[in-house]
Amino acid sequence: MYENTLAFGGPNPLTKREWTFIDNWSVEKYRRKQAAGSSTAGRAAGKVILVTGAAQGVGKEIAEGLAAEGARLVLADMNPATLNPTIGFLNEVYGHGVAVGGVCNVTSESDLDRMVALAISTFGGLDAAISNAGILKAFKVTDFPADTWRAIVDVNLAGYFLTAKCAAKAMRYQHSGNIIQINSKSGKMGSKYNSAYAASKFGGIGLTQSLALDLIEDGVRVNAICPGNFLDLPLWSAPGGLFDQYRPKFGNVSREEVRKIYEGKVPMGRGCQVSDVVKTILYILEQGYETGQAYNVTGGQEMR
Repeated sequence: MYENTLAFGGPNPLTKREWTFIDNWSVEKYRRKQAAGSSTAGRAAGKVILVTGAAQGVGKEIAEGLAAEGARLVLADMNPATLNPTIGFLNEVYGHGVAVGGVCNVTSESDLDRMVALAISTFGGLDAAISNAGILKAFKVTDFPADTWRAIVDVNLAGYFLTAKCAAKAMRYQHSGNIIQINSKSGKMGSKYNSAYAASKFGGIGLTQSLALDLIEDGVRVNAICPGNFLDLPLWSAPGGLFDQYRPKFGNVSREEVRKIYEGKVPMGRGCQVSDVVKTILYILEQGYETGQAYNVTGGQEMR
């Protein structure tokens, strides 16, 4: 059926056993067997979901939220020092075998192919891929190192494309699947000192719409989620984080004043929580008639 395993596995092709499984394609039988041995219930019960950038921050909390709803997870991240404890934690709390994963650079197609192969060989298929891995660095444009600018766009935009490509290569054989990008409100409105990040996220919405049109014939839906600012996460609150990076654009005010400024931009008066994003992911997984959308999760800050 598959003349060239490199089309699926790149330089890391699947094993003979994995390809035999795919050729037989007994996914439903496999999942029923898995479900019969588990009492886990929830809105994502039995769903096999790949999450990139899953070892910390937003990705880690997304993975935990989905595990709590019964999902089976493949976690991809560049940092084994944080990835392995995250996998261990999820298996301890939500049941042995709930989560697997591996070191993965989302700018590497072969790395992502290995993650998809891991999902298939471990759980029997892939229901959803969440492209979460990303970089955010803030500089005035005249001070922005060109290499840093390119790296941000490469991870945030090209990494999303490659995640979608590798996931779609598996999903088309199922004629089902969801690809979800964790985008940003910066994908819909410009952001001072964030030219690379905003460019990558604006591009992500265009890519979402294009992929949705491309993959609908394969039964695959593609959507993006545009959260507001995660003011309580280390991305913002850690030393050297965004509270510090954004001080210069407000006249070197204190970190506390920067937080108040950003909270004041939100009609609902608070920053975004990852739980808000998880609820949107679950909605996307449940509904079946929306594709190419970019869902705002901003407390009313962005309404386009």
